[in-house]
Amino acid sequence: MKGLILIRKVNLNRFKNMQHYFLLFALLFITLPIISQERIISGKIQNNEDQSILPYVNIGINQKGVGTVSDADGFFNLKLTDAIKKNDTILFSFIGFKTQKILVSELKNTENIIRLEPEQTVLEEVVVNAKKLKAKRIGTAYKGIGFMHFNFYTAYEKEVDDRLSKEMGMKFNIRRNCNVKDLNFNITQNEFSSLKFRVNFYRIENNVPAELLNKKDIMIEIKDNFTGLFTADLDKYDIFLDEKLEEIAVTIQWVESVKKEDSSKFFAIATVMSAVTTTYTREKVMDNWNKTGASLSFYLNTMCE
Repeated sequence: MKGLILIRKVNLNRFKNMQHYFLLFALLFITLPIISQERIISGKIQNNEDQSILPYVNIGINQKGVGTVSDADGFFNLKLTDAIKKNDTILFSFIGFKTQKILVSELKNTENIIRLEPEQTVLEEVVVNAKKLKAKRIGTAYKGIGFMHFNFYTAYEKEVDDRLSKEMGMKFNIRRNCNVKDLNFNITQNEFSSLKFRVNFYRIENNVPAELLNKKDIMIEIKDNFTGLFTADLDKYDIFLDEKLEEIAVTIQWVESVKKEDSSKFFAIATVMSAVTTTYTREKVMDNWNKTGASLSFYLNTMCE
């Protein structure tokens, strides 16, 4: 009888332990959504002088994988992960305006009005040499064979706006003084009725893109799910590449898109593996750059001394 009583006591203790663990797991699952829940900060960006809207402003937190751009009407939605702290700084950056720095704790969830102050800039004088200029292609004109490409879409993205501010481009060697005529890249997949990209030129430091060289905001649009060799006319932007730069990075940055179908997700550029060229990508504006030993079908037509 004592043996039976002892066994019953042991079983009762195990049952109590099971109840204890079950309670802990239940509490864990209840709190998990709260811990991993994203916070979204939304608002509108304006010119502080005349309150006009500022479209496609870069918004992000340095090296935190958090970033986006405002839309054509100046509105933005910035998703903050649970890794973002209240004392992290959100940067609002736009060519021709002073960068605005605001702590996460200083912004409401909705209806924020961000006003950027115009920056007075003095354009450097460009001396055009009188001698005859020669056409020069900088980059790779490889068209691809259909199944090797770099895609802007990844499995981590749930919706198309997750791609806002993503960048992709190439490192180019500059050996002469050149004026840029156009940018070209071969599109292998495109499921969008309209795509807008910002073209960025960067100085290279420590083998990664650093200072932005643009003096103007350069926007291009790709319509009607176009595929094949796309040419973006840049002649009107008066882009001058000084041979003293030696190396630059040229990228396209995703700022707006309209799907052709609800299921549309793919946009890709032809590529080939290479040991002598460098492709740069980053998932969000102000994030760290990734380098790949690959060559996009991505080149500039220029007129050089």
